[in-house]
Parts: sequence; structure tokens; C-alpha cells
Amino acid sequence: MAVIQSHQLVPHRKSAYPRFKVFTRKDIDDIQELRTLSNDERLSMKAVSAVLPFRVNNYVIEELIDWNNIPDDPMFQLTFPQPGMLETADFERMLDLVKKNASSDDLHRVAREIQNKLNPHPAGQMELNVPKLDAEPLAGMQHKYRETVLFFPAAGQTCHAYCTYCFRWAQFVGIDELKFAARQSDALVEYVRQHPEVRSILFTGGDPMVMKTKVLRRYIEPLLDPSLEHLESIRIGTKAPAYWPYKFVTDDDADDLLELFDQVSDSGRNLALMAHFTHPRELETPIAREAIRRMRSAGAVVRCQAPIISHVNDNAQAWATMWSEQVKLGAIPYYMFVERDTGAKQYFALPLEKAYRIFNDAYRQVSGLGRTARGPSMSATPGKVLVDGINEVNGEKVFVLKLLQGRDPAWVGKTFFAKYDPHATWVDQLKPAFGEKEFFFEEGLRQLKSARSLPEPL
Repeated sequence: MAVIQSHQLVPHRKSAYPRFKVFTRKDIDDIQELRTLSNDERLSMKAVSAVLPFRVNNYVIEELIDWNNIPDDPMFQLTFPQPGMLETADFERMLDLVKKNASSDDLHRVAREIQNKLNPHPAGQMELNVPKLDAEPLAGMQHKYRETVLFFPAAGQTCHAYCTYCFRWAQFVGIDELKFAARQSDALVEYVRQHPEVRSILFTGGDPMVMKTKVLRRYIEPLLDPSLEHLESIRIGTKAPAYWPYKFVTDDDADDLLELFDQVSDSGRNLALMAHFTHPRELETPIAREAIRRMRSAGAVVRCQAPIISHVNDNAQAWATMWSEQVKLGAIPYYMFVERDTGAKQYFALPLEKAYRIFNDAYRQVSGLGRTARGPSMSATPGKVLVDGINEVNGEKVFVLKLLQGRDPAWVGKTFFAKYDPHATWVDQLKPAFGEKEFFFEEGLRQLKSARSLPEPL
């Protein structure tokens, strides 16, 4: 067992035991640092945050944002709403309502109209990913890839702060029919028991690390039953090491949390913290570094992933620095994702060509230990589509693409080609190369969609 209690806590420059304080849309005028902005700029924030979720905390405000570099500071762009996150007509419509002090009902009505246009659940999450147990859909679960099940614990469907690019924004805007959430783990355990092909559970959200350890324990401990010996790993997707590292260091249940991590390791399973670090700044604070050290000391593997997004980390130096720092801290660079086709994509998305160039420029700057990162990868309907190259083949310039993961395991590892398009930001904007009518997986997707739409047998 790891010795948790003896770990030295790192004092914070303001307080050894900072108290968590959160700010939402209603608090925009009360955030002292925003008072240097004009009234119109604050109204713009209120207009955008009436459509897309806004939540930030005192650690992000005090430790991560450079308030002398507003609005260009990457961490400010990552956490505070920007006018460009909405299409111009939608932004102006919401801004007009805010300036007129419109009623909550009017704001919600117009916001819903805009939200419904933003592709709230991309890549077949609602239609294709929801598993069934005894012919009943399982709320709060997704099973897209054979070996991995995603679980959305109801108590973890918020975050310490929201990323402005978040592809799960629909979880946070009060639309119940769009929300994934499960209150009990019984169905998860039974589903895993009946599906021996499942090797890994990913707790996701939201952020499971907003839960108290005693609540998280109720979800995880049943999965450690020896009868589920085929379950090899438990993963927790989290932004907490970046947005609230005190969770692992000075929070009142931090030691209990690490003991739970140790318990998972002692069961013979791999515990992986899928940490979302989006910018090098998030790794610079002593408390963030101590959080990583403590997690690793409790047997957790820290794997780091993030999307590449405009205004925040769309340059090779940011990624090379981030990967190098992760290696120094004993964390593993894992994925560079492409910004998904949802929410404020038009503000954050980069052309695939630019993402590919940035990835390779960063890749060349790091040692072999930093080259565990994969990307740029699109989590699309057929699976994780890697942009593996840009080449000329038989006189045609093409994107070389590869499926790192697929709905059909037979698709995994297959390479395919798309016509070069310097403006494309997502796989559905690409056309097959060499005169092919469609990509190799499209017929299989049609069959899968057709099968899912069939009524259950009596």
C-alpha cells in the first residue's frame, strides 16, 4: 500500500487550504478582475453564456489567467465566453435580449433555438452508443467501442470550471433529454458481467472528480469484485488536476481519494487518470505538480489529452512544452484531439492540415518519451480517425487517414485516403480520393444504423 498520510502538502501562496468558490453567469458583474472591462464587454459575456455554459472558479481566476493580457490570454479564452463563440446573427439576437433585460423565459426560448442548431450530441452518441440490458436502454452509459464502456455518474455531471470549447456542453444547459446521467452502478456492474469483452470502464461527465470520495467509492468498489476478472482497467476522465488540483492534495477527502486509487491498484487493475491539460500554464503551479505526484504515488497512471483549439493552444511550442513538462512530471502524453463538430466549433476549430502541421512540429521537438502522443485524432461516428499524413499518391494530393479505434473492431488500424482539402476541419467535410464513391466504413455504418432502428423482438 502507498503511504498516503505522510505526503507533504504544498502551501498555496494565498492559503494552505483554499476554499473552492465558483462563479457562473449571474456572477459576471461580481468578478473583480472583470471590472476593468467595459459594460458592453460584460454584456457580451452574458449573451454568450445564456446559450453556452459558463462556470469558473477562484483558482483559475487567481492562478491561471494573466489579467494583463486580456482578452488574448489562452486561459481566459479557455474559460470565459467570447463573442465569436456564437454565429454573428445569433450573438446579436442574444445581446439585444440581454440589453433589453428580457425575461428569463424569453432568454431560454431563444437560447434553446440556438442550442438546437449546435449539434448537441455529435458522433451518434444518442442514436448508436447507448447500450441495453435486458432490452432496456441504460441511461448514463455509452458503449461505442467493444472493449470500453463510458459511465456518467449523476453526481459528477458538472465541472470545477467549464472549458469554452467543451464538446459535452449539452450536459450543462438544463436540457434533460440531452443529458447522460446514471444514479446507480448496479446496471453497470451487471452489464460488465454479461459482456466479458468489456476490458475498461471510463468514468466521465462532466467531471467525476467533483464528487466526494465517498460517492465515487460507491461507483468504483463494486467493479473490483473478483467475479469481474475480465475488467482490466478503470479510467477517470478529469480536468480537476488543471482546474482544482487541491482535490488531490488539500481537500478534506484528498487522502481518502488516494487510498481509493491505491485500492484499485491493489485489485490488480490499472487505474488511469485521463487528465485534460490544454495549455502549459496549467502544469506550472506547484499545487498542480504536487497533485500529479500524489496521484502517481497512489498507483494511478496519469495520461494527458486535449483538443487542439484556436485562441488557446494552436501552436507547436505550446504542445511541445506541454508534452515535455508532462514527461518530467511522470505523466504520459496521450492524445491531441481535433475540436469536435459541436457547440462553438466555428470559433475553436482549425483546418485539419494546420492541426497536422502543428502536431508534427511539436512531435519533432520532444524526446521519445514524449512521442507517446497520438494525433490529430477526430472522435467521429465511425471511430477515432487519425490524420496520419498529407501526401501525393498517383498524382493526387491526399490526406492519409487511419482508424485508431472503430465501432467495428475490424476497422481498427485500416488506412484510407481523402482528397486534400485545405479548409476541411472534420472528416464529414472530406471526400474519398481516387474516384471512390465512399469511405470503406460507410456501408457498415448504414447497416449498424439500420439495425439500431429495428424494433425489439417480442
